[in-house]
Amino acid sequence: MKKVTILDIAKELDIAFSTVARALNDNPAISKTTTKVVKETAKRMGYQRNSLASSLRSGKTQTVGVLVPRLDVSFFSSVVQGIETVMNHNDYTILLHQSQESAEQENKGIEAFLRSRVEGIVASISLETENPEIYEKITKRNIPLIFFDRVPSGIDVPSVTIDDYKGGFMATEHLIQAGYKRIVHINQYRNINIFEERLRGYLNALRKYEIPIEEELIIKGDFSLEFGKQCVRNLIDNNINFDAVFTLEDFTAMGVMLELKTHGKRIPEDVGLVGFANEAFTSLVTPTLSTVDQRTTVMGREAALLLLRMLKAQEYKGENIDNIVLTPELRVRESSRKNEL
Repeated sequence: MKKVTILDIAKELDIAFSTVARALNDNPAISKTTTKVVKETAKRMGYQRNSLASSLRSGKTQTVGVLVPRLDVSFFSSVVQGIETVMNHNDYTILLHQSQESAEQENKGIEAFLRSRVEGIVASISLETENPEIYEKITKRNIPLIFFDRVPSGIDVPSVTIDDYKGGFMATEHLIQAGYKRIVHINQYRNINIFEERLRGYLNALRKYEIPIEEELIIKGDFSLEFGKQCVRNLIDNNINFDAVFTLEDFTAMGVMLELKTHGKRIPEDVGLVGFANEAFTSLVTPTLSTVDQRTTVMGREAALLLLRMLKAQEYKGENIDNIVLTPELRVRESSRKNEL
């Protein structure tokens, strides 16, 4: 089937080529009546705009890049959904890239975005990212950049995060108030701000209730379901007494839950358990898992709205830095309800 062109529309309506082109681009010099007729005819004839040619003429691609560590966890996919909903509503499309927690893949994603001439980028750094050098390529080109969740130090750009300190504090305080005293905290060994803040919240909750801080109850590693299992095995093999576990995210908590069951531990009677993120499976497992909700869809929506404000500015120069901090919400479920038994 022959591709319909602007010239075909002009011949159909017996008007000038330039009139059709201007009408399709909503040029105010063309009357509303003519614009309406041109657009209706274009739709009827099956005309499709050449987006590449259009972007070359206007200098606008109407695309934004979204860089995430991974999509096999619902946290990041939910944030992306929030971003995409807002951007699509405002006639932008998104280009999506996963770093797979690799700094090398992260850099490749940024290079791909720049080659595609995206108008803005929303990103969450990988676990391997130790400095913001790869992101300086973006800011040097005056392209709006926003971070969400994981934010690197040393670069001042807008961000949307949750209060990770408060999340860590409320999770630990909840376990203490539920009657648990020897609370294990499983954290990340890398120096990433959000995980350090969750640890700080844990420590200050213990201090508030005058519970001794014991180094043997603070475990750092590379979070995963298997690591959660290994932590429980090590605690039991080394005869370390504990009655609750607070993990930095839900997959590690799931590993803890599975291993506790293997060793005949009852949840929450013998051991209380709280995760972090409110992954989809947390309300489906038995017992249901208490966790901290990071309000992912709201985070994505706020990041997109912030990016739109920057894109609509006449000339983005990096001024007016906005850092939006959302309040986390504790989801208390069966795994930590010891005082209700």
